[in-house]
Order: sequence, then structure tokens, then C-alpha cells
Amino acid sequence: MIARRRLAGLAVVVPALAAAVLAPPSPARAGDGLEPYAPLLVELPGWKAGKLGGLAMQEGGNRIVVAQRGYERGEIHVSVQLLAGAPAQSRLAAGGTGMRTEASHGPASTTTIDGFKVTRTFQDSDKSGTILIALGPSAALSLAFKGLDEEEALATAKGFDWKAMRAAVK
Repeated sequence: MIARRRLAGLAVVVPALAAAVLAPPSPARAGDGLEPYAPLLVELPGWKAGKLGGLAMQEGGNRIVVAQRGYERGEIHVSVQLLAGAPAQSRLAAGGTGMRTEASHGPASTTTIDGFKVTRTFQDSDKSGTILIALGPSAALSLAFKGLDEEEALATAKGFDWKAMRAAVK
């Protein structure tokens, strides 16, 4: 009898939870959307910046932010994402261990720069790679680039205010 009551209760609770998770965010739940993050993905000198895109939503105590912007300089492309919540956590989990490792997409290394954990990959053949800056346990700045050497890519990443980003996604 108790088992049937629990099953009956689950039959009501599970669909309600699924509906809440799958429902599109209403303007009230979405808050200010991407607007608070727009000033953080700055215009970089010498680069043509694309439009800000992505999503920002909050459901209960969970916040998800994926603010993204592309940058071009001739044939060189950089894609920048400011991430918070589950998207950041999954990227950070795949980030690195603090050791230099070799993977199919090239070497990966993790270091600390200005107090931030930074994981970098780079493939010399086409001058492409990624830089992932951990802004907190569930927040990150990610840059994917093609056509830059490793040091210029890091200099480009430093064109963003990491401390301001950390404060904005806290």
C-alpha cells in the first residue's frame, strides 16, 4: 500500500518537474537576459566584433548563462563565450589537471595566471586552439581561435576583464 502511494506521488511530481525544466523561460524568470553580460564581451582594438548572442536564464536556484561573441581580424577568427552554471561546470570538468598532457587535438596545459586557473590547447599546424579561464567553480570564459599563435591568443584573452566577469557571474 505504501509503495503504491509513493508511486502515485511520483506520478504527479515527476511530470510537474519535467514540465518546469522543459518549459521555455518566461521573461520574469529570464531576468535581464544577456544585457548584464554585454559590457563584459568588449570591443577589442583591431578586431571586428560580431553581435552578442546566447542565452541567460534562471530557474529556481539554478542559473545558466552562455553569452557569446565572435571576433574577426582578416582571416583570423576568435569565438568567446562567458559561461555560468551547468555549461561552465561541464567545460571546467574537462579542463585540466594542472599537468601538461597530450591529446588528439594537441597538447593541453593548465597554469595559474593572475590567480585564475587557465587551461590551453594549441595545434601548431593551423594555429588553432582553446583557452579556458576558470572564473569560479561554475563559471568560465572560453576562447576558441584559429589563425593566432599561442601567445597572441593569450594576449587576446587578457583583453577581457576576468575579475569583472567573475563578479558578474558569481
